[in-house]
Amino acid sequence: MYIRFILLFILLFSFNSFSSEYDWGKTGHRATGQIAEAHLTNKAKRNIATVLNGQSLAFVSTFADEIKSDDRYKGYSPWHYINFPFDKKYGENKPSEFGDLIQGINKCIEVLKDKKSTDADKEFYLKMLVHFVGDLHQPLHVGRGEDKGGNDIQVRWFRDGSNLHRVWDSEMIDYYGMSYTELSLNVDELSDDQIQAIEKGEILDWVNESQALAKKVYASANVGEKLGYNYMYNYFPVVRTQLQKGGVRLAKILNDIFG
Repeated sequence: MYIRFILLFILLFSFNSFSSEYDWGKTGHRATGQIAEAHLTNKAKRNIATVLNGQSLAFVSTFADEIKSDDRYKGYSPWHYINFPFDKKYGENKPSEFGDLIQGINKCIEVLKDKKSTDADKEFYLKMLVHFVGDLHQPLHVGRGEDKGGNDIQVRWFRDGSNLHRVWDSEMIDYYGMSYTELSLNVDELSDDQIQAIEKGEILDWVNESQALAKKVYASANVGEKLGYNYMYNYFPVVRTQLQKGGVRLAKILNDIFG
């Protein structure tokens, strides 16, 4: 009986350690998509509506997760994250031969800008791009490879077992209790100068920014620590900021392509 208990404990611990939603939860992705729509030019809106057959960016934002169960799309799984040492810059080590978040975003942009791309390819890679730009702004997607972006850092979220990655993916957002529409409509008001400051830079600059934030996230909790009200108070404003930055930057990319 004792041995069975130990085996069950190991099984449950392993599940918590290695399972992951790998990105913002559905609510976070949809909020980022809807925020982006508010920053699109009219021309970009029309062209995107044509590519997506009228579907919204919020609606397609979860597509890259929805296809994970289909073996045909397994090759895209590494595009959801990027891991490189915190003391190095991207490119100093050989990039993954299986692809990563930067390679994935750049591939999507390349296909969307190519006038020879088919309508089907444009639709597919636009849906993927919306998702990946959201992923880029979840800081633990630029986390450490050895702990799977915080998935192996076991913590407690109020009374329940969890891990640091999951807390940032979805649990803070879910606990806050707002729908994606409510989140997107209640973002901070930004001046034109503030928007331009967020848009400034290239994808690699945004990756470095997320990695710098990831370092702070790793330092925010210890293994086994119980996280709750105080953690929400200190870090949910960061989540809201990241969702908004993701939306503004996604709109910038899409305006450059379609606007």
